[in-house]
Amino acid sequence: MPRPATSLLDRLAIGLSGLCLLHCMAGFVLLAVFAMTGDWLDHRVHMIGLALAMPLAAVALWRGWRQHGRSEIGLIGLCGLIVMTVSLAVEHGHAAEMLVSMAGVGLLAWAHWRNLQALRGS
Repeated sequence: MPRPATSLLDRLAIGLSGLCLLHCMAGFVLLAVFAMTGDWLDHRVHMIGLALAMPLAAVALWRGWRQHGRSEIGLIGLCGLIVMTVSLAVEHGHAAEMLVSMAGVGLLAWAHWRNLQALRGS
């Protein structure tokens, strides 16, 4: 059975990933509909999201690895963080930015999901 703190961190990380996906999709739709958007669609929100995701992912996935020993889960999470970082270099508001961001967030969420599953199995 997973430790409550580890399980909570993975669940929080999955929730944060979901919020990021919602932001990406809503932002893309709003950018297509409106010429001007509010500050919540500013590129800085991605830097803030990444700053939150990095330590949360590091702690949750490391704690999980200590229990289940499955390194590939951490590598998937690392790939997700790298892709999310790359999305900062893509011009804000373009479809490519949304797709790259969503790919990174999706990988990271998948790593947390696999971490939860591995903790339940250990």
